[in-house]
Amino acid sequence: MMDYSIIELELCETVGLSKRPVAVTFLLNPPQGVPKFAGKAPSGCSFFRVASGGMTFYTVPNDHYNCPVGCYAYNLPLPSGHSGELEKSLESMGDSCSINMDEIRSVPRTEDNPQVVVYSPLGDTPVGPDIAVLVVRPLQAMFLQEAALRRRIALQVAPFGKPTCMSLHTVLKDTAVTSAGCMGNRVYNDLQDDEFYMLIPGRLLNKIADEVQLIATSNAKLAEHYLQQRDSMETMME
Repeated sequence: MMDYSIIELELCETVGLSKRPVAVTFLLNPPQGVPKFAGKAPSGCSFFRVASGGMTFYTVPNDHYNCPVGCYAYNLPLPSGHSGELEKSLESMGDSCSINMDEIRSVPRTEDNPQVVVYSPLGDTPVGPDIAVLVVRPLQAMFLQEAALRRRIALQVAPFGKPTCMSLHTVLKDTAVTSAGCMGNRVYNDLQDDEFYMLIPGRLLNKIADEVQLIATSNAKLAEHYLQQRDSMETMME
């Protein structure tokens, strides 16, 4: 397995991430030595904040049942006792709901029915992750996007919107994406107004990490050049 602790360090130091990247992995069985999540959470994506804070754990389907929309995207069938909750959750929001059933049904889903979802800080991941979730600001996203393009990694440039989990299927198809998230996710994960997500396929993460130092260094030199050019032209206009 790749040394994800080195990859996390490279990304955090070079790009300047303020929060630890999160590794997400879909499995049929729990990894040996990894504890099960204990407690309750409002959604599957709310585990991002828990993992970024330093915890490594796995969840099972019923840990996700508080968010029927997320269960749909994760392809976690709701049990008979929860049937109809997807529709009920939307109806209960009334006029304040920003998504309807037609939009939900159009959300791409993960193809398999995972029995276990593992969350951890990227550097502590016990298994090779399917997805790396990074909280970024615009300049950081620019560095990562340029690194992906340099390595010819497929990139969804336009940010995904609500729900946040709609981006999972695309990332699992080896495409890096950005996501503005949804209100629930942003509240649960305490995202600031200028923060959003970049999600990178786990198996391609090392390629982006290998390039991002060069990208950051090159852009620092370009910034100096453009600053001099701007100041020179402003002086000429005076």
